[in-house]
Amino acid sequence: MDLGHALKVALQTGKVRIGVNETIDAAKAKHARLVIASTSCPYEPFLHESRFEKVPVYHYPGTSVELGAACGKPFPISALAILDPGSSAILSLETS
Repeated sequence: MDLGHALKVALQTGKVRIGVNETIDAAKAKHARLVIASTSCPYEPFLHESRFEKVPVYHYPGTSVELGAACGKPFPISALAILDPGSSAILSLETS
């Protein structure tokens, strides 16, 4: 699966929360179905735990700048939460 394409489709057709605080809120409220965190994410539980509030976490292998670019955004994204994947197959990512 092309991760960049899956991210863009999820952003266009689904519901996504961008940013560390928005992601934490969505995970705590159990609205998030998948959390994606970059290697430069400043929030420790995303980087060291395999699950955050029983929500699977995918560790994006690039920095926040690279994750922002993969999402087609002109700004860095440290973390994002997928609430609804829309037409994307992003939920099939292997999480650690």
